[in-house]
Amino acid sequence: MVTQSRVHLHSLALLLFVVHLSRPVCVNAPSESKAVVGRPMLLTCISCLRREEVKVKTRVDWFYMPNNDRDVPKTPIFLYENDTPVELDGPFKDRLTWNGSQDLQDVSIQIRNVTLNDSGVYECQVYREFEFKFFTPSVVVVKNITLKVKEKASRDATALYSEIMMYVLLVFLTFWLLVEMVYCYRKISKSDEQTQDTATDYLAIPSEQKDNAAAPVTD
Repeated sequence: MVTQSRVHLHSLALLLFVVHLSRPVCVNAPSESKAVVGRPMLLTCISCLRREEVKVKTRVDWFYMPNNDRDVPKTPIFLYENDTPVELDGPFKDRLTWNGSQDLQDVSIQIRNVTLNDSGVYECQVYREFEFKFFTPSVVVVKNITLKVKEKASRDATALYSEIMMYVLLVFLTFWLLVEMVYCYRKISKSDEQTQDTATDYLAIPSEQKDNAAAPVTD
């Protein structure tokens, strides 16, 4: 009986593990917070669903505030509802693009042709209404993104470090190649000197000794 129970527990654990692996992966990645004038900027907003088997209606509202002052009214700039993205009138008209996923876990938008006036706080509100048999609970997720716009892109520290290492490696390889060339040159020069000394010693031997050395030995 105990053995059978253990088998059932192991089977249940394996089934839960397989079901967990079969679920889509959703990672709450933070959004970038720096943009450059004239370039596109992706405002990342991810709201992961915990119950994939439940039907849900999703509405996404994007707002903009010049600063983080709560007294300043928020300006609605984008709306996603009933599977339809809607770009609202305002300072971002004709410059926003829906960049969300099909399952509406990623509800990001992109700003085209960023300007200096786009600096500020962007608020992403995700409203979900779950459809159960007897009731329809709802949940609201709010995420804020503080964006700073620069006129020119600053150099990335990683790229700068890579460039420095490339120049250091280039100098090292050049120095190593120079040392190898000097070593080979000296080795060749030394070999030529030894060959020349041998030829000089051979020419200095008297002709009689050369003849005797060249004569064959007879019994």
